[in-house]
Amino acid sequence: MTRNTQIALLAGAVCLLGLGYYLFQKQAAANPETRYKTQAVTKGEVTQTVSANGTLNPVTLVSVGTQVSGTVKKLHVDFNDQVKAGQVLAELDDAIFSAQVRQSDASVASAQAALGLARASEARLKSLFQQEYVSRQELDQAVQAREAAEAQLRLTRAQNDRDRANLGYSVIRSPVSGVVVDRQIDIGQTVAASFQTPTLFKIAQDLTQMQIYTTFAEADIGNIRVDQPVRFTVDAFPNRNFRGKVKQIRLNPTTQQNVVTYNVVVAVENPEQILLPGMTAYVSIAVAQRKDVLLVPNTALRFKPADADKGDKAGEKANSESSKAAAGSRPGGQPGGGERRRRETGSGTVYVLEEGQLKPMKVGTGITDSRVTELSGGELKEGDKVVTGENLPTATNAASSSASSTFRMRLF
Repeated sequence: MTRNTQIALLAGAVCLLGLGYYLFQKQAAANPETRYKTQAVTKGEVTQTVSANGTLNPVTLVSVGTQVSGTVKKLHVDFNDQVKAGQVLAELDDAIFSAQVRQSDASVASAQAALGLARASEARLKSLFQQEYVSRQELDQAVQAREAAEAQLRLTRAQNDRDRANLGYSVIRSPVSGVVVDRQIDIGQTVAASFQTPTLFKIAQDLTQMQIYTTFAEADIGNIRVDQPVRFTVDAFPNRNFRGKVKQIRLNPTTQQNVVTYNVVVAVENPEQILLPGMTAYVSIAVAQRKDVLLVPNTALRFKPADADKGDKAGEKANSESSKAAAGSRPGGQPGGGERRRRETGSGTVYVLEEGQLKPMKVGTGITDSRVTELSGGELKEGDKVVTGENLPTATNAASSSASSTFRMRLF
């Protein structure tokens, strides 16, 4: 095939493509019902929700630490073990603590002996003082020596109690009954409690009761109330919905990048114990619900024909001029109450087909979900069809498609 033949075939294909597109556009213009997608206005129920992500945690998570330093000598529990309050979890090497106890025991015995001698000396001097063999000063010195011996005995006993307490602290016991969810030590590891208490274990008191810690923006927090029902899902069970309720809305705000959020705690029943600590929960809270109301698809509110831009700009200019004129006629140029009411209720524009032409209609809107929006005003009624999109590609898309096809043919 010669080059001239290829060029002729290519030109013929382009002409056929243009002719086909022209005929298609002409037919679509003659029959708008086939060009536009429509959907009927229905009556039903709509629920508006606010969503956020959170983390599942036990209601009570106790961090078990140590008050003394030492080397881990024995471990009695591991991950997921059930423990009782007072049960031994681990033991530290107690050689130094035992030696301190023995030393303080000896100090107590020495102080007791010194006290016995001081009391005997006091009694003897009292007898001699009554017979006027010693002076009052010598008797007072004997009394002072007995009192000092008593104080020294109390001091050594207190030191002995401290050393015995440290010896007892070398045995790590569980403060609550629950499940060991974390163990951060091993046998032979040295733990130091000089500046802060190190965490050795984490014990969840009851995994049948869980909590979700999540955050909501300040725009949504006003619609959330304590005891509101909550639905959530987790990645481990994507096809299952779980339920809970709002337990607490914490008053302490958090500001990040000029966005204010508030912490919300959700209480969750976990009788099967399939929800585990640390799971990510996708929380949804229903904040408003309407029943037996007119519903319009959200796609109809987003639809905008290509030739509407010019008209919209002219309308925006006219509205802007009228707003300025109205503001100038009021003191301070402040908008009136009617404009505030329109902003609060919400409004939108949908398009309907009337005698083969698109006709815009202003409607009032209420609450919405991801699919439909409540109609709170306007002339639409149940069964009316609104335009949600176009079935045909635009001229720009067709031209680009033709160009790409031509480019591929030239390469070939």
